[in-house]
Amino acid sequence: MTEEEIELENAAIAKEYRKLLRISYQSLSKEDKKLIRLAFNTAVDAHKEQRRKSGEAYIFHPIAVAKIVAAEIGLDATSIAAALLHDVVEDTEFTLADIEQLFGETIARIVDGLTKISNLKQEKDVSLQAENFRKMLLTLNEDVRVIIIKIADRLHNMQTMDSMPQHKQVKIASETLFIYAPLAHRIGLYNIKTELEDLSLKYTEPDVYSDIADKIEETKEEQKAYIKAFNNTLRDCLDNEKLDYEIKGRPKSIYSIRRKMLAQNVTFDEVYDKFAVRIIYKSAYEHEKFLAWKIYSIVTDHFRPNPVRLRDWISSPKSTGYEALHITVMGPKGRWVEVQIRSERMNEIAEKGYAAHYKYKQGSEKETGLDEWLNRLQEALENQDSNAVDFVEEFKLNLYAKEIFVFTPKGDLKSLPKGATPLDFAFHIHTEVGLKTRGAKVNGKLVPLSRELKSGDQVEIITSEKIKPTANWLDYVTTARAKSKIKNSLNEERKLIGQEGKEILTRKLRQLKIALDEKTVNELVNFFGLKTSLDLFYRAGIGNIDNQKLKEYAAQRSNTLINFFKKRIRRPGNDPQINKEEVTHNYDQLVFGKEEEKLDYKPSNCCNPIPGDEVFGFVTVNDGIKIHKYNCPNAVSLQANYAYRIMKAKWIDSSQQEFMVELELTGIDKIGLLNDVTKVISNIMHVNMRKLNFDTDDGIFKGNLTVMVKNKKTLNKLVENIKKVNGIDKVNRL
Repeated sequence: MTEEEIELENAAIAKEYRKLLRISYQSLSKEDKKLIRLAFNTAVDAHKEQRRKSGEAYIFHPIAVAKIVAAEIGLDATSIAAALLHDVVEDTEFTLADIEQLFGETIARIVDGLTKISNLKQEKDVSLQAENFRKMLLTLNEDVRVIIIKIADRLHNMQTMDSMPQHKQVKIASETLFIYAPLAHRIGLYNIKTELEDLSLKYTEPDVYSDIADKIEETKEEQKAYIKAFNNTLRDCLDNEKLDYEIKGRPKSIYSIRRKMLAQNVTFDEVYDKFAVRIIYKSAYEHEKFLAWKIYSIVTDHFRPNPVRLRDWISSPKSTGYEALHITVMGPKGRWVEVQIRSERMNEIAEKGYAAHYKYKQGSEKETGLDEWLNRLQEALENQDSNAVDFVEEFKLNLYAKEIFVFTPKGDLKSLPKGATPLDFAFHIHTEVGLKTRGAKVNGKLVPLSRELKSGDQVEIITSEKIKPTANWLDYVTTARAKSKIKNSLNEERKLIGQEGKEILTRKLRQLKIALDEKTVNELVNFFGLKTSLDLFYRAGIGNIDNQKLKEYAAQRSNTLINFFKKRIRRPGNDPQINKEEVTHNYDQLVFGKEEEKLDYKPSNCCNPIPGDEVFGFVTVNDGIKIHKYNCPNAVSLQANYAYRIMKAKWIDSSQQEFMVELELTGIDKIGLLNDVTKVISNIMHVNMRKLNFDTDDGIFKGNLTVMVKNKKTLNKLVENIKKVNGIDKVNRL
C-alpha cells in the first residue's frame, strides 16, 4: 500500500472509532471511554498485520462487532471493550494473561469464553458438530455477554460474506439458522434474529431471497399509503386523549414471509399479513398498562378485532422479558393487519433484549426470566451422558417454543413451552417434585401425566415417596430439563441394579469355572448382542440372563480354539459338506459398504422396504442394522443428525425370500370388483395374498390388501395389473 492509502485507511479507522463512542446506547463515563480507548489501541496494535478476505484491514471487523454490541444490543463499556478484543488471543501474539493484566479478570474471562468458542473443531461429522454446540452453550453460564458478543460477531460475519466461496457461505448460513438465530430469539434480540434469518436465506436460497426482496421493494409505496390511511383513521381519537405516540409500519422479514409461503402453500401475493402496524407511546412506568388498554379500546372502536388473535404480553411478559399488546384487526381495504401496542420502554426491551431489561430494573428486580433460563440450561448441560445430537435438537425446540402460562394451586403464574405436560410442570417447580410425581390434577380433575397443558390451567402435582421415574416418563415430557432429570434418575437406578447384577454374574460364572475378567465381559457383551458392560450387568441384575444361555457361552468358549484351527486348514472347493441351499440363501441378502459385506439387518417398520427398493442401512443402538428406503419419512432426519451411523446398502439378488407389502386400493364400487382383484393376484406367479379388507361408502370403496412378494419387479407387475381392473382408481403402497 502507498503512504497515501495507509493514511486514508488510518483516517477511516479513527472515524469508525469515533462513531463507536457516539452511538453507544448507554452513557459512557470518563473511565468507560478510557477503557474503550485502551481496548481499541490494543486491538489495532494486535491486528496491524492482518487483513480480511475482502482486502480491508482486519481491525474494521472488531470495531463493527463492538458497534453492534454498543448500539443494537446496548451493552456496557466492559462488553464494548471485550468485543474490540474478541479475536486478539485467538489470532495474534497476545495471551490471555496479557489481557487480564491490562483489562482485569472480567474482560479476560469474556475473551477466554469467546476464544474457546472460536477454537471448536469445525468437523463435518454431525455428532461432533452437535458436541461443539453443547460446549459453546456451556460458556453461557460463565458470562451471558460471551454469547451475546458471539451473536454480534456472527451477525457481522454474515453481513460481510460476499467474498467467501459458495460452499463456505452455505455452511455458515446453515449453522446460523441452526443455532445462532434461535439463540438470539431466546435472549430477546428480535431485530438481530430477524437479520440473521434473512441473511441465512440470502445464501442458502439466493433466488428465493432476491425474488421476495424485490417484491417487498415494489410494495413499499403501497405499504406507506396503508400506514397513512390507518394513522388518519385513529389520529383524532388518540390526540383527544392527549397521548404522545407514533405509528410505524414494520414489514415482515423475508425469512418469515418465505416460511408462511411454504407452510400455507401460498404465493407472495396471498400472504395476507406482510407487515404489522406498531403504536409506540410515551408513558410513566406506573401508567403503561392503563394506556395500552386505552389505545386498544380506541383501535378496536375503529377496526373490528379478530377475537382469537389477542396476545396480552403486558399482564404476563414472555420469559425473554418481552412486553406488548398484540391484536389483529380488519384494517382499511378489508385487510387483516397485526397491531402491536408498546410503550417506549417495552419497545427498547423488544429491540435490545437483555441490556434494556437491565437498564430499567434495579436491585433485586434484576432476577429476570433470562437468569432463570440460564440456570435451567446449566442443569440440562450438566447431564453429559445424553447424546449430543438429541440434546441440541431438544434445546433448539425449547429456544423457539411458544409459551403458555399456567397457575400453581396457590395462584402463582408459571411460564412453560407450548406442548408442556403436568410432568414438565412438576420438574419446572423442583427436581424432587418431578421425581416423586404420582399424579396430577388440572383445574381440579385428575388427568394423565401426558396431557398437554393449555394457558390458564391450574395444575396441582400429587407426590409420593415410593414413586420412581420409569422409561415411559420420557414420552410424557417435552422440556430439556425434565428429560435430563429423568434420564439421570434412570441411569442412577440402572447403575445400582448393575452393581447387584455384576455380583450375580460373578457367582454364576464361578460355577462354570470361568473368571469374570475384562476379556470375559467383552465376550459376553458380544455373545448377548449388547452395547456396554453396564447393559450386561443390568440384565443380569433384573434376571434377563438365564443359566442355560451362560452354559451355551461356556461351551462356545471351549470350542473356539478348535473351530479356529478347523477354519485355517479347510480348503475351498474340497469340502463335500457344502450345503447348496444355504449358499443360495446367503447370496440372497442385502450387502453393505464399499466391500459389499453381508451383515445381519432388520427392515424398518416406518417404510417397510423390500428387495429392489433403494435403501440405506442405519446402525441402531439396540437393534443392530435397520434398513430404510431413501424416500422414508425419517430418512432426512437420520441422514442429517446421524451421518456417521449411515451405511450404504444395495440388493445383489432377491429371488429366494418373500416380503410382506400392504397396498391401499381406492375407486368406484361395482358388483364383482373383489372377485376381479383376487383373480389378478392369483394369476401372477409368486404372489400370496395374506389379507384383504374392503369398505364402501356411497358408491366409493377403499380397500387394504396385504400380499407376499419376492421383489420390486413382481410388485410393480402386480400393481400395474390391479390398476387395469375396471373401477380401480388408485393403488398406493403403504
